Amino acid sequence: MLSSPATRESSLLQKARTRKRIVFFDHTSLMSGGEVALLNLVTTLDKEKYEPLVVLCAEGPLADNLRETGLETHIFPLSSSVLQTRKDSLGISSIMQLKKCFALLNYTRNLADLFRSLRADLVHTNSLKSDVIGAVAGRLAGVPVIWHVRDRIANDYLPSTVATTFRWLCTFLPSHVITISNATRETLPKAKPLAASNTERITIVHDGVNKHAFSAVECRKWKSQDAVRVGIVGRISPWKGQHVFIKAAALVNKHFPNAVFQIIGGALFDEDSYLAELHELVQVAALSDSVQFLGFRTDMLEVFQSLDIVVHASTIGEPFGQVIVEGMAAGKPVIATNGGGVPEIIEDGESGLLVPANDESALANALITLLNDPEAARLLGRKGQERARDLFSIERTANCVEKIYEQVFNQI
Repeated sequence: MLSSPATRESSLLQKARTRKRIVFFDHTSLMSGGEVALLNLVTTLDKEKYEPLVVLCAEGPLADNLRETGLETHIFPLSSSVLQTRKDSLGISSIMQLKKCFALLNYTRNLADLFRSLRADLVHTNSLKSDVIGAVAGRLAGVPVIWHVRDRIANDYLPSTVATTFRWLCTFLPSHVITISNATRETLPKAKPLAASNTERITIVHDGVNKHAFSAVECRKWKSQDAVRVGIVGRISPWKGQHVFIKAAALVNKHFPNAVFQIIGGALFDEDSYLAELHELVQVAALSDSVQFLGFRTDMLEVFQSLDIVVHASTIGEPFGQVIVEGMAAGKPVIATNGGGVPEIIEDGESGLLVPANDESALANALITLLNDPEAARLLGRKGQERARDLFSIERTANCVEKIYEQVFNQI
């Protein structure tokens, strides 16, 4: 028996009322690792159960990408003096300035009003700044808040005062905390379980990549005279280690003069002086014909497919390593810094190679090993892709996050 239009309309309204509105909040619209992860997550959530909306503090590529998917996206501008404060320069002097305090208090009150007007059932924050601001606004709005912690809250990664304050806030401000790796989880305090169910308030959920990241093209076998492409992917920043990559390239160039070294990424957060230093380093090492700066790219699938070897060279422990997983998903052999959450992704010698941080000689030796044995490199790429498919798909990530949503809602 066919249902009437009125019945169908009633059914749609009922479905709309039963879906939970999840408001995601991020302070930036620039496409860094956390924002890529956010885009992947919100587009994969079960839309039968959840209605994701996104609030950003500025226009930018993330907002554009979200709108292209049809997701409701709001821009709620934050003062540039607060928005442009870098996490590695945060401290009492930058946080406690009176003008900034008043601006933040006013912004937070208005943000709470926005959460109410959007009829948020839950607020999901995506960055350090948005964690604190969004949690206070969520509390004012009477809405549970989930922190998605994508940074190691450690003194080697953040100013000690910021790390200490954030760890303290973590014990009572959010309803639940998601960390992207065990390495990140270990930098947070032991959280008291929720009293009603004795349920843990902090959960580790690794980021995932979407199905399009998995290339069907195997890593090619090259010959010694081939122009093998070795790439480092990520925003230009001293702690991302592009200078280590260039120094390693100089060592490898002596053995493989035809190898091409590509630096993919832009200076997103006022790192233009560091970018200039990198260009100078290339000149001094006489590598102008071997090192290429490709800048910020939006066609990352094509970029990864064009590379033969992917390098990660962070100088301090990475919270996770989104580009590592993307390189593995593309079937490329990956060499990465052994620290932070990276060992949770790569099994050394099985699904990739791990090298010490700040060690251009070790990185060069690992590159030379792969360049000398393309078959071993191809096998490493295949094993890495299998591991990425098994453990780091976005569907797996979304499923874990949805379980956390239900856990939080059950506590209300």
